[in-house]
Amino acid sequence: MNASVAIQVLPGTLDENEVIRIVDEVIAYIKSTGNSCYVGPFETTIEGDYDELMDIVKECQKIAVRAGCDSVSSYVKIAYKPEGEVLTIDRKVSKHHK
Repeated sequence: MNASVAIQVLPGTLDENEVIRIVDEVIAYIKSTGNSCYVGPFETTIEGDYDELMDIVKECQKIAVRAGCDSVSSYVKIAYKPEGEVLTIDRKVSKHHK
């Protein structure tokens, strides 16, 4: 695992129910990829291979649009270590959730 990505998808709609529905579709897709992930209140973090994670980030935008919004904005944070391992989600947060 040479990368960790945090993504916050913001559908271009003011209807809170639609925001939740669309974000839920994006999260369902992320979970379906089989990568380790952690869903937080503002963003979802995914761990895996850098190139695969970049494809997932790209697909998240397309899913939001296919789900019914005219536009989507996303905030993405990337930790990438080409020759090694990045810190895992578990190592970063597990001590805070006991």
